[in-house]
Amino acid sequence: MRILLAEDEKRMAAALAALLKQEKYDVDYVADGASALNALESGVYDIAILDVMMPEMNGFEVARRARDQGVRTPILMLTAKSQLDDKVEGLDSGADDYLTKPFQTRELLARVRALARRSADFQDVSLHFGDLSVDTSTATLTCESNAQSVRLSEKELRILEYMFSNHGRLMTREQLAVKIWGFDNEAEYNNVEVYMSFTRKKLAFVGSKVEIKAVRGLGYELRVKDVQ
Repeated sequence: MRILLAEDEKRMAAALAALLKQEKYDVDYVADGASALNALESGVYDIAILDVMMPEMNGFEVARRARDQGVRTPILMLTAKSQLDDKVEGLDSGADDYLTKPFQTRELLARVRALARRSADFQDVSLHFGDLSVDTSTATLTCESNAQSVRLSEKELRILEYMFSNHGRLMTREQLAVKIWGFDNEAEYNNVEVYMSFTRKKLAFVGSKVEIKAVRGLGYELRVKDVQ
């Protein structure tokens, strides 16, 4: 279980990291909000612990941007603010839990364990569309009609997760670039086409009737092929 700890107060960060490592968690530490967002976007963390008051970007904004970009890592927000409005803002920004400083270490660990269970449950998700299923815990794409399977790359998995959740809707390159790569940048649009090509090849490899249809000048749509 890998945890991202974002805390700009060095002594607090060192104490929390030592506590979590003692509990056999792997911990990576960053000291500002921009670094925290970049780390969350990597998709390698099972849990994130974010301090609210950080330089460059506060914890609320980190959580908000991460959720906007499709990051689903459970987030525990730490803050010295105890007002109800601050707690509401933290939860509305995308945090899963909220802990006010000072706190007891036993309570922190209990909340981390609860988020760890949630993370494990979430990762065990099987998605379905047409004759396809995707096991997100193993990044495996399977055609259910012939039991043919193939492993997906991280980007291919995220593309299919997004398209499965929005089947029947047309998705633009801009939407896909923002969702998969986390930012809207003209230089990244070619990445969408490249990874769409890779993903289509995986669909063909497993012999699926599902296809990713390109609509010229508009975007992409996930649909079941017309069979004559």
